[in-house]
Amino acid sequence: MGDECTTMFHALADPTRLKILELLKSESELCVSDIATHFDITQPSISHHLDVLKRAGLVSSEKRGREVYYRFDKSAIIGCCGNQLRVFDLELRLVDDGKGARVVVGEGRKSAPSKRGRGD
Repeated sequence: MGDECTTMFHALADPTRLKILELLKSESELCVSDIATHFDITQPSISHHLDVLKRAGLVSSEKRGREVYYRFDKSAIIGCCGNQLRVFDLELRLVDDGKGARVVVGEGRKSAPSKRGRGD
């Protein structure tokens, strides 16, 4: 679990890669040349960022002819975030915010009281 999540969090730490993920999230899929039109960096640099995202499991790709099409894959985020919540003994739940909206709230899990006494 640790290595995969470390790779994913490293990939997410870059603003360019975050913007690429936002683009892919808003579209079903995009090719490298379409993604590159949104940036002031070279297409090879975009390809490098996509490779980092792919190694982290955040995007999947499919080659069609001369173009490679990329899609956002949320399963890595769900898996790693879920594992991290368990590591820190946290859980998420939906609650009504009192204004008709439901929001996600994180809180510690209720655990059984320790069987050890204070003198242990």
